[in-house]
Amino acid sequence: MKFNSVFDIIGPVMIGPSSSHTAGACRIGAVARSVFNEMPMQVDIHLYGSFAKTYKGHGTDVALIGGLLGFETDDERMPDAIKLAEEWGMHINFIEEREEAAHPNTVKLVLKNGMQQTTLVGASIGGGKVEIVRLNEFELEFTGMSPAVLVLHKDRFGAIAAVSGVFAKHEINIGQMKVSRKVKGDEALMVLEVDQLVEQVVLDEIKELQDIYQVASFVL
Repeated sequence: MKFNSVFDIIGPVMIGPSSSHTAGACRIGAVARSVFNEMPMQVDIHLYGSFAKTYKGHGTDVALIGGLLGFETDDERMPDAIKLAEEWGMHINFIEEREEAAHPNTVKLVLKNGMQQTTLVGASIGGGKVEIVRLNEFELEFTGMSPAVLVLHKDRFGAIAAVSGVFAKHEINIGQMKVSRKVKGDEALMVLEVDQLVEQVVLDEIKELQDIYQVASFVL
């Protein structure tokens, strides 16, 4: 793994003993919250490897819930995240998985509100950095080094061009784009890493395009 500066090694300011187990976990929770677009009422948290063995002692459980609540890594409310989540109506289920994941600090979050459900898998790779490796049925390779926009859409001719056109209209440069699908003509997912923060007006414009199901933007 390559570090670009001493701050990558030290990690971010946070509440908790370990950047991998707290700051990274909080960021994975925050990404899941952004994609889900609201606080989930039911959360199943599947923990793998080191996360499964040490999540209580290292505060990973608290950090994940804090991220889902929208807390920053240094939020003073972080130690009370689980209590607050339960008071606000969130039902939480921690599941210690025995199978091995590709990275020892891996978590799968299953977020639910009624019939709405989103599954996100992420790994905390050190220094507060994370990788998002799966969203629902789609494999990802997103590290959050740049602002990103996720667009879930119908797999059809012109969808990519339409989304790219919105970015061009607002003079937002796309640094990297990955598009994946499971079945031709069914759902597809665009992951676009861009050079600047994307304002809500841009996201709203993308949402209004034909056959766009979901749009989410975040920065890690």
